[in-house]
Amino acid sequence: MPTDRPALRALLVAVTVAACHGNSAGIQVPPAPTPAPAVHVQGNGLVDTAGRPVRLRGVNRSGAEYACAQGWGIFDGPSDSVSVSAIASWRANVVRLPLNETCWLGINGVTPSYAGANYQQAIADYVGRLNRAGLVVILDLHWAAADTAKALAQAPMPNRDHTPEFWRQVAAAYGHNNAVIFDLFNEPFPDSNADTPEAWRCWRDGGTCRGMSFQAAGMQELVTAVRGTGATNVIMLGGVQYAATLSQWLANQPTDPLNNLAASWHVYNFSWCHVKSCWDGQAAPVSQRVPLVLGELGQNDRGRTFVDSLMDWMDARGGSYLAWTWDVWKSVWDLIQSYDGTPTAYGAVFKARFAS
Repeated sequence: MPTDRPALRALLVAVTVAACHGNSAGIQVPPAPTPAPAVHVQGNGLVDTAGRPVRLRGVNRSGAEYACAQGWGIFDGPSDSVSVSAIASWRANVVRLPLNETCWLGINGVTPSYAGANYQQAIADYVGRLNRAGLVVILDLHWAAADTAKALAQAPMPNRDHTPEFWRQVAAAYGHNNAVIFDLFNEPFPDSNADTPEAWRCWRDGGTCRGMSFQAAGMQELVTAVRGTGATNVIMLGGVQYAATLSQWLANQPTDPLNNLAASWHVYNFSWCHVKSCWDGQAAPVSQRVPLVLGELGQNDRGRTFVDSLMDWMDARGGSYLAWTWDVWKSVWDLIQSYDGTPTAYGAVFKARFAS
């Protein structure tokens, strides 16, 4: 994901079915079913409960990964029903919501009013509003930190200190709602951001990894943590090199007893795998085996040639994609001019695509 966004404002349970659902912390999470489709993997695609194909096309809503840790809020901008309706008005059907591990868990010095139960309830309320508007939600662990550190930036891998517990809690809260998808870790970049056997070993198995000072949680143990709660949600896993490289994804695919995994892919015009030869060589074989979700897509010059070509490529394969980002940062990444949904020239490219 881009590094110049205002994620740096200073710089740049098992649950009981009732009218609502609560987790062990007393958080009220939205009940199922919702107007948003419950999705699961069938072959190399996503389908709803009737077996009809579901293509996810929508936006990332950044903010909940950084505002809380920086100590000034939970969301960056509105999270009310009016702002949700603006997203839905683009005929989007999915929103990816980045989260912060230390804020969710309420640890390591995060301001209490933006952490723990307060953070979890705000996320639950927003997920409910999105689902009621017909939008599938992807919950993404975006920022994490080992030991006693506050999560203030991207880490190369999830950590064994906190990340398995984070996913156990999230899965316990939302395991009843298959209109929610779990994106286990935003953008792994182990082994000094290389595409090497060691990077993929670390990605799958975790533990002691070259070039890292903490014990990594591998993707297999996180899948196991989620499934151990009884949650049946689709799980997304991004590859290495900031989720742009899928070269060994199939060879290292974790075991899931439900066979309900999707590959997450992030591609920008300046990132790894930004040319069609790489899409054909790396991403196409993955898309033939499991659903391929382009969780982040963007172009940093306010143009459209790159994003159009990649969306054309995904459309030809019935793939899913989400634009970065539905925020008003006054930056090249803004899809909107205001939270009423007025598009920027860049955002208008995606709005037209979703409506087509």
